[in-house]
Amino acid sequence: MGETKTLLRIAALALMWGSSFFWIKLGLAAFSPVQLVLARLVLGAVVLVALCRLGRRRLPTDKRTWRHLTVAAFFHNALPFLLFAIGETTVDSGITGVLNSTTPLWVLVVAPFLGVRHRMTAMRATGLVVGLAGILLIFAPWEASGLLSWGALACLAAAASYGFAFVYEGRYLSDTGDSPYALSGGQMMIAAGFLVLVVPFGGLSPIHLTPLAAFAVVILGIGGTGIAFALNYQLLASEGAVAASVVGYLLPIVSVALGAIFLHEQLSFRVIAGMVVVLGGVALTRVQRRKKTEAPAPLVAAEPAA
Repeated sequence: MGETKTLLRIAALALMWGSSFFWIKLGLAAFSPVQLVLARLVLGAVVLVALCRLGRRRLPTDKRTWRHLTVAAFFHNALPFLLFAIGETTVDSGITGVLNSTTPLWVLVVAPFLGVRHRMTAMRATGLVVGLAGILLIFAPWEASGLLSWGALACLAAAASYGFAFVYEGRYLSDTGDSPYALSGGQMMIAAGFLVLVVPFGGLSPIHLTPLAAFAVVILGIGGTGIAFALNYQLLASEGAVAASVVGYLLPIVSVALGAIFLHEQLSFRVIAGMVVVLGGVALTRVQRRKKTEAPAPLVAAEPAA
């Protein structure tokens, strides 16, 4: 992870995904949540399908794969994107990013229900409890000024939807043999179709278009959705899941910083403490015990492992 290219990819991906909540907040000034998410998905799908064409990769042809992509499109894109957009109508963008960082905790909760073997060690159990305590600290339901609201719960539900999607995709879409760009491009197309179905229920309101709102939606769709997905796959392929997981710790920092600097969002000490506790819990769930070896490895130069 010390190579310059890797660090640049991590920084770019953290900036793109961490700033997504900032762009959502700006876009909502002109678009309804349904309109914003539909535009985001269409733009993201165009980018990913274009990358498939440039790389001469075909979209999946197996019907079973498309069925699994339909489930993934709903829980990884259509539903959480819409819930985050709805949540941000009443919740600050920085707090939305903090709640998004709880996704790895939901992965631990969901995995057993999908029959995925995920050993629950004492460290992971501790991390789960610590992370949930951080969520409780952020919401502070015992205080009149707490953040417990329908918008905040929508953001938390979106993070839980991500958790389900990651486990589902890992089980049913990880070994299809299709290009990751092809899978994600098809997934985005289906997700856009889901949003078209709900346009009559929340996408027919007048659009008060401004240059800033239009720019925000374009950046969100092309950068935060299409290019970010492609960049994430490149990072996974070149450095593995450990390097890619570092991005998750940077997202709330980026979202909080952008919200505070450009949107003048105020964060209490309790919310900041809750964010630290949540990230600490997530870190504990990812600690793995080192396997004992009979003899120490020799100190020799080695090629970086995939």
